[in-house]
Amino acid sequence: MRSLSRSSWGALTLALPVAAALLAPAALAAPATAADAAAAPIAADAAASIRINEVESDASPTDWVELTNIGTAPVDISGWIVKDDTDTRTDALPAGTILAPGAFFVFDQPAMSYGLGKADSARLFAPDGTTLVDSYSWTAHAATTYGRCVDGAGAFTLTAAPTKGAPNACVVDPADVVRINEVESSGGTPGDWVEFTNIGTTAVDASGLVLRDDDDTHSYVLPAGSTIPARGFLAVGDPEVTFGLGGADSARLFAADGSTLIDSYSWTAHAATTYGRCADGTGAFALTTAPTRGAANACAPVAGAGVRINEIESNGGTPGDWVELLNPTAAAIDLSGWIVKDSADDHVTVLPAGSTIAPGAFFIVEESTLGYGLGSADAVRLFAPDGVTLVDQHSWTSHAALTLGRCPDATGPFAATTSSTKGAPNVCDGTGGGDDGGTGGGDIVTLPWAGEQTVDTVDPANLFGTNLSGLAFEQTADPSDADTLWAVKNGPGTLYRLDASATGWAPSTDDGWSNGKLLHYADGTGDVDAEGVAFTDAGPSGGIFVSTERNNAGSKISRPSIIRYDVTTTDAALSATREWNLAADLATDVPTIGANAGLEGITWIPDADLVAQGFVDERTGAAYRPASYPNHGDGLFFVGLEANGSIYAYALDQNSGAVNRVATISSGFPSIMELEYDPATDLLWAVCDDTCEGRSALLSVAPKPVGAAAAAAPTSAVAAAAAAPGRFTITAVLERPTGMPNVNNEGFAIAPNAQCTDGLKPAIWSDDNGTDGHSLRQGTIACLADAVAPAPVPSPTPTPAPSATPGASDPAGTPGATPVRPSADSALASTGATPIIAISVAAVLLLVGVAVFVIARVRRSRSTAAADTAPTSAPDRNDDAS
Repeated sequence: MRSLSRSSWGALTLALPVAAALLAPAALAAPATAADAAAAPIAADAAASIRINEVESDASPTDWVELTNIGTAPVDISGWIVKDDTDTRTDALPAGTILAPGAFFVFDQPAMSYGLGKADSARLFAPDGTTLVDSYSWTAHAATTYGRCVDGAGAFTLTAAPTKGAPNACVVDPADVVRINEVESSGGTPGDWVEFTNIGTTAVDASGLVLRDDDDTHSYVLPAGSTIPARGFLAVGDPEVTFGLGGADSARLFAADGSTLIDSYSWTAHAATTYGRCADGTGAFALTTAPTRGAANACAPVAGAGVRINEIESNGGTPGDWVELLNPTAAAIDLSGWIVKDSADDHVTVLPAGSTIAPGAFFIVEESTLGYGLGSADAVRLFAPDGVTLVDQHSWTSHAALTLGRCPDATGPFAATTSSTKGAPNVCDGTGGGDDGGTGGGDIVTLPWAGEQTVDTVDPANLFGTNLSGLAFEQTADPSDADTLWAVKNGPGTLYRLDASATGWAPSTDDGWSNGKLLHYADGTGDVDAEGVAFTDAGPSGGIFVSTERNNAGSKISRPSIIRYDVTTTDAALSATREWNLAADLATDVPTIGANAGLEGITWIPDADLVAQGFVDERTGAAYRPASYPNHGDGLFFVGLEANGSIYAYALDQNSGAVNRVATISSGFPSIMELEYDPATDLLWAVCDDTCEGRSALLSVAPKPVGAAAAAAPTSAVAAAAAAPGRFTITAVLERPTGMPNVNNEGFAIAPNAQCTDGLKPAIWSDDNGTDGHSLRQGTIACLADAVAPAPVPSPTPTPAPSATPGASDPAGTPGATPVRPSADSALASTGATPIIAISVAAVLLLVGVAVFVIARVRRSRSTAAADTAPTSAPDRNDDAS
């Protein structure tokens, strides 16, 4: 067998920055296009400011829709979309359309290419054509027009007359628009006073309204001519008001009849400044930063206003609908009392006391907390505790296939995600990305398969039928011998030991394995729905471990278990020697696991690797200590749950059967079919089937920043979340090989590095559906780590160059030799990459980069007579297909 030479690896190490520049920025920072501009995000305050204000559906000569800006800043509405009740009738607002505060814009024919019907709608969308900003529907033509009264803020009603491009002709009742806005009770200038504001868009006559404190005998009637401009202010006090306001008092505003209460505010002590509404006219009363008689209130900024709605599940996720919030700031934010609403104002969810969100962290509002589900055409709105200050919002018109998420996280527009990533950075189809070249934890962009793109069927036709699932390689004592591939079938539950041949993989003929062996529970009964298979470092002598969903003999009953079998016997069927049923533990995450939604993939990771990587135990929040879990062996079992796509790490007591969950990990996929740990790269592979286009998520333990890296640790939300020290996080998502059909692959196994030939080693998938009569397909993946020469250590005096270590630069060297692997920090030193985050990203880039390099070299070698033809233990690949 032959691996890459030291010089080849050196060239690759030097080329890594170039590979990163070629692979990451190309996807993350492509030049903006017209399409990009059309999909540009609109700020939450912009969306909240623009309203449909008046609609003419039966005009001569044209129908029209009027928009208004109720905000305080101009809004560029170029490219915003106007539709009626049919999605095919779509018109964009012209370029250069800027709507000033309080102004109106009329969209009419011929720019509007359709007319409005008797029973119809007017809908306003963001430039993406899917984010609903505002809408109004009617069932009959209006005799005049339909318009908001008050403009922009009030409900639609029949207007007195059409007012195209001007304030609506509404009879304004002061009770609808006049509000107490600010109160000075402690002897201001020139004394106590009360300020009113008009929240409407036209002036209002407040003459005759009655002001009282908490004493009904203290009254002041606003004199004739008391007009308040639209969004304007009117203050009354000394000397015209003949009573003062106390330390514990009230201000009450009544209609001219003196008995109809319009608005009121009470307090228990004088304010150091004044009490005022934040925001003016509509917000809750709060202590202002300074008195502002007759002007807009001086309000302290809303604490935590940077929180963003980041991802939304509206179509029955796990365990139901949910809303993900993200804190992109560098400080923790107290969410106690914050309010979440959908599109209905009576659906109000107040976040409980103690709800906090750490810097860069995610906060999930579950359906059980919401108290309501989200609809196919709905919205999520996030308010500050005053219930009025809108912090963020998003609307949609139909359920997403998976979820809706910001791409990139926190800052980008909402788009359909390619994976549900509850509590983790969003995964979008290459549309996002930050400004950090892909190493700061921005959108995870898919990368091409890190091996040859061709695959071949490698099992005899129709041998397995359907239901072949999990796979695992077993390394034999002699690396020159063929490795053994183990496979499980989920119905009937069967374990296979497969041997390699020149034509593919077939059941071993030794020890009764020719037809596989049926799997039973400990009492010798049942039909185990076997989905995944794994070994510890003890190999078959330590037992084989199978992940299961149920007992097929009672197929409607979930039984998510890890089961151990002794495979050293010659028995025709195998009974469990130990079962760890995880149902009770998983119920905290998924109260009801479907019988066909249980455990799928399983893999085992040695304690030594986890400790070396700084893995954190979620039970303690501290570094993982194997000694904390007696009798669990020398590693942890990782299982994938199909129901929610999550990965769970367990310490399994091999004697008592006790179960201890050590970590919960997001795979980034809505469901998960297989797990595979590759010790050569320290990467955990989470494999999805045709539901996710056959993609694989690569996860690694995020390192804890030290020294200079700590000083440079990312502060953005996405970077901080992606770099959670000691936790497995998604490093990248790989596409399936282009030659692999999008089939129901439920098993995946990577060959040990002992099988490396020309820098490539086998990778094998199993298809549960047995498409075209075949269940096994084989491709290649780049070999890493064991072929890497050790990084030189600087010395103050010259030293002889070290000789190559057998087994490090040549896997075919002395059997049992320990490969020498440089530390992540030293390996990255020559690239200038910062160890935090970059370690795992570099591993993936190197994996893909090596694949490109090696494949090019292999193709060249195949075209010459001098090609190395050293035999490999894996089945032959179809060279011509490359």
